Amino acid sequence: MFNVGDKVVYPMHGAGIIEGIEEKEILGEIRKYFIMRMPIGDMKVMVPVDNVEEVGVREIIDPTELDRVISILKGSKTSMPQNWNRRYRINMDRIKSGDIFEIAAVVRNLLMMDLEKGLSTGEKKMLSSAKQMLLSEMVLVSDSDIEKIEKLVIDAVKYEEEI
Repeated sequence: MFNVGDKVVYPMHGAGIIEGIEEKEILGEIRKYFIMRMPIGDMKVMVPVDNVEEVGVREIIDPTELDRVISILKGSKTSMPQNWNRRYRINMDRIKSGDIFEIAAVVRNLLMMDLEKGLSTGEKKMLSSAKQMLLSEMVLVSDSDIEKIEKLVIDAVKYEEEI
């Protein structure tokens, strides 16, 4: 169980800080919800307390694991299907996992593809949301601001291009 003040990741939404636990009546049912504040966009999200395991809410990574995220971003592009539809499904599954290392690989691959040949509208949207999820967790782990972390991510991916 999580507590107020915990930094957690809500898959498909990103990382945030639990600011409170409230009871709400929604559709005639009273349930307890974690109230999470997301660092990007200052958005608030309600997560049903009894669904956290089911949806995959987890603690943010340890600061020592940030180096692994950066190494993934600096790594080589993963071989992906040429068919954008199959590629999209594979990437979406990786994002839905909520695993920051999988999300970092998706961001790296899509950024590199965008540099090489551009992305479809669907993949651009996917890159944007995956990047936001990645950045939100990295911001909370490093206790840094969004601009610094975004530059770090972009520079790490470009690093491979310059070799």
